[in-house]
Amino acid sequence: MDKTKLKVLVVTQYFWPENMRINDLVADFVGRGHEVTVLTGCPNYPEGRVFSDFKENPASYSCYLGASVIRVPMLPRGLHSIQLALNYLSFFMSASFFGAFRLRRKKFDVVFVYAVSPIMAVIPAIVIGRLKRAPVFVWVLDLWPETLRAVGVLKSDRALSIVGRVVSWIYNRTDYILVQSKAFMDNVAKYCTKTIPEDRVIYFPSWAEDDFSNNESASSTLLERDDSVFTLLFAGNVGEAQDFPSILDAAERLRQDVPMRWVIVGDGRASAWLKAEVAARGLDNVLLLGRHPLEEMPPLFALADALFVSLKTNEVFEKTIPGKVQAYLASGKPVIAMIDGEASRVISEAGAGYACASGDVEALVDIIRRAAALTGEQREGLGRAGREYYECNFSKRTLLSRLEGLFIDARLRRDEK
Repeated sequence: MDKTKLKVLVVTQYFWPENMRINDLVADFVGRGHEVTVLTGCPNYPEGRVFSDFKENPASYSCYLGASVIRVPMLPRGLHSIQLALNYLSFFMSASFFGAFRLRRKKFDVVFVYAVSPIMAVIPAIVIGRLKRAPVFVWVLDLWPETLRAVGVLKSDRALSIVGRVVSWIYNRTDYILVQSKAFMDNVAKYCTKTIPEDRVIYFPSWAEDDFSNNESASSTLLERDDSVFTLLFAGNVGEAQDFPSILDAAERLRQDVPMRWVIVGDGRASAWLKAEVAARGLDNVLLLGRHPLEEMPPLFALADALFVSLKTNEVFEKTIPGKVQAYLASGKPVIAMIDGEASRVISEAGAGYACASGDVEALVDIIRRAAALTGEQREGLGRAGREYYECNFSKRTLLSRLEGLFIDARLRRDEK
């Protein structure tokens, strides 16, 4: 047996054709010659409805670039909090029972969990890991239960305490905890009631998809270049956490004296509100392009003068680095941010653009004016600094090679027991 080849089970509620970074990880590990199986649900993020093409031809989504994809039944996210809660519950219950049954004849060396919300998606991985005697890795990208309070899903202290006990149960039954931000360390440790060795809690940041590093010659059919205005582009989830009311306030302030356009590319639970609000305010300088496949994003980035990221004021969000930050840095474009904490630190440390405090509309207006006044050469300098910082700190090849080494080491530890 080739000791360098692995049998990896990836457990994730979200997967291709949804635009998720886990797709990139799976493709990379298949490319390295590993046998990868993905346990996931039915694609319905972010609109909340199961993708129509999947409903018409689900069999065509059972294999991804050589990885076997096992899909379990689940309820879609919908547009309301109760539907979202049922979506979370349905996946972990379905994956724990149906998933474990469908994988009963397979053997795995490691189980890897892509732990964006909800954290309960780790539970089926724990069940299957115990059955297969495989070490369980959980990559924590959202802090629970703190994120639930931050986005307003749960406000009751009693309910949050119950979720906290579930999180503690989960963390104490995983073998390795990877965190996307160094600021996550203390929060994770708070829920670990048993002593977890330091080498089992590991800083492991996100990376950008390869497409974002190669967008110089790209062209887009969605947007045309307009050198007469400053183009500021936001890409990603359109939700409450992104603080679109403050963004629209800034757009309203700037439309009189700064020739610019805001380009919003994405979809989410706040999309209907955003569309109605843009119309109500008569913001013809705000273009809503909706959600588009990942491969269409780099050409859009190339047409922008700067890229925008924001999160509301919240202690949890201060510790989070949104995945789009790495994509923005890799694209070689200046970054404008209305965000606190770790993400702001990264952008400032990189010298890649300008950042102001979350919710500070006045400061946001000021830094956009500054960015719009820069020469093309000055903007290229900011973008170049961001790209260099990305290569030094978030290189996909380096990070995934490191993860591969962790998997091989974990298998050796298991086999030595």
